[in-house]
Amino acid sequence: MARLFLLQEICLRVMGHSPNTGKDTRSGKGVFSFSHIISLLFVISAEYPMISYIMYHNDDMELITATLSVVFTNLLTAIKIITFLVYKQDFWQMMQTFRQMHQQSVQTMGKQDGYVTEANNLAARLGKAYCISCAFTGLYFFLGPIVKIIISKMRGTIYIRELPMNMKFPFNDVDSPGYEMAFVYTVFVTIVVVTYASAVDGLFISFAINLRAHFQALQQDIRNVDFMKAEKKVQSELISAVDYHVHLLNLSTILRFIYMPIVFAQFLITSLQVGVIIYQIVTHMSSIMALLVYFSFFGSIMLQLFIYCYGGEIIKVESLQVSVAVQISKWHLANPKQRRFLAFIMLRSQKEMLIKAGFYEASLANFLSICRTALSFITLIQSIE
Repeated sequence: MARLFLLQEICLRVMGHSPNTGKDTRSGKGVFSFSHIISLLFVISAEYPMISYIMYHNDDMELITATLSVVFTNLLTAIKIITFLVYKQDFWQMMQTFRQMHQQSVQTMGKQDGYVTEANNLAARLGKAYCISCAFTGLYFFLGPIVKIIISKMRGTIYIRELPMNMKFPFNDVDSPGYEMAFVYTVFVTIVVVTYASAVDGLFISFAINLRAHFQALQQDIRNVDFMKAEKKVQSELISAVDYHVHLLNLSTILRFIYMPIVFAQFLITSLQVGVIIYQIVTHMSSIMALLVYFSFFGSIMLQLFIYCYGGEIIKVESLQVSVAVQISKWHLANPKQRRFLAFIMLRSQKEMLIKAGFYEASLANFLSICRTALSFITLIQSIE
């Protein structure tokens, strides 16, 4: 259990946040630390050389589409950084809330501990695996040119220097020392992008899995209510269940609120990236190495989208299952007053808790819809070719 909270805390601290910083960030009055501003400026500044590269090669569709996929990724990360800046205290408070809920569950005879412990172990493993995969993706970008330079020197061949990303700077970025300066700049941008993307996305999936576990614990509490016990004891358990349910719904609402800009941007930008990368895949069918690169990048952006869709799906499903738990409980043994408590829980759980932004809903159905769209793009581009 401690592994998850430690991972979450590391994510927040890596992004420059500490428990003592920030104010009432929901009103947009958070404290913007120097490290946050530098990170945001780094990411935004990278848009200029990439757009300059696109303008310089405006007659080469392959180079344009290859650069656009990175431009979109960079833009998405900028949105994640800005969202974190605005709601950074809410991120920390939500993590602390889940920690307190776990401690309370342990103190009350471990009533919820089975579900919560198992879920948090899963969240810790997924979060760690996702961070590692993002790190390897970033490592691939800036190690590729270095490996090519080393191989060309070993073979004694002439190699035109390349940057980790397609960029054109307002100075000579091919010869020394301009190339080295541009390379170091690109490496720092990549590190910031990978750090923020993996941290913000990892926090979301850990929060979502936590909520699922607590919804499952609530369902178990409702199913296990023994209406044959003393009326006061039963009433106390039902009041506790109602409060627990309201608390989980409030947490779900906060999660949806702080991630709304990110969910909207994730769906919109991923949809654009899919079209760009599919074009690259279709036009490089004869090159195995190029296909490996583009499929790897395609898998990376789809994994980001899947995290949000999977998190939204499990929250939606488990919030609806609370109503089912009431229906299969021994409600027929309850007196009219106790049934009112159950009816209140059913009423609140009739409407699923959705993680959505605008017309985008984070669900597996929408994730599959984008996958089908990608396949349609392949067919369309091949027919045009």
